[in-house]
Amino acid sequence: MNPMTRLAVVVGRQPWLHRFAGVIVRGDLLIQRLTRGRFNLLTLAGLPEVTLTVPGRRSGIDRTTPLLCVPHEGGWLVAGSNWGAPDLPAWVLNLRDADRARVVFRGRTHTVTPRLLTGDDRTRAWSVMTATWPNYVHYASLTDREIPVFHLTPS
Repeated sequence: MNPMTRLAVVVGRQPWLHRFAGVIVRGDLLIQRLTRGRFNLLTLAGLPEVTLTVPGRRSGIDRTTPLLCVPHEGGWLVAGSNWGAPDLPAWVLNLRDADRARVVFRGRTHTVTPRLLTGDDRTRAWSVMTATWPNYVHYASLTDREIPVFHLTPS
């Protein structure tokens, strides 16, 4: 694990981190805009990231969120951890209702089909995800809800 990734894991475990989620997301989106999607906070830390765009389930307006991802079986795994907060992140609710979404990965845009993983599929994906980002185990310990895991497959 490179030093920047180690630092990201340490910072990712801090109890105050979720309070700055809005600032972190806006800063990350700014970095991505300035670099045309080639760089973001997580890639600077040596971690994979997608920028997910999905229509709001009520408004229909596209909502964009940068997310840690794990490239897996031709697509990407993403988890609705919300840093272990008790509530689901809004993007999870939007993605559950969507047939399609868009992701930007390493500067390239892909249309994807989301699939919420359950049972053994989720268990296998969870172990793949925690190998990339060990803090998912920590986030799961902070909440009573099961953290949803999606597989985003290019359409």
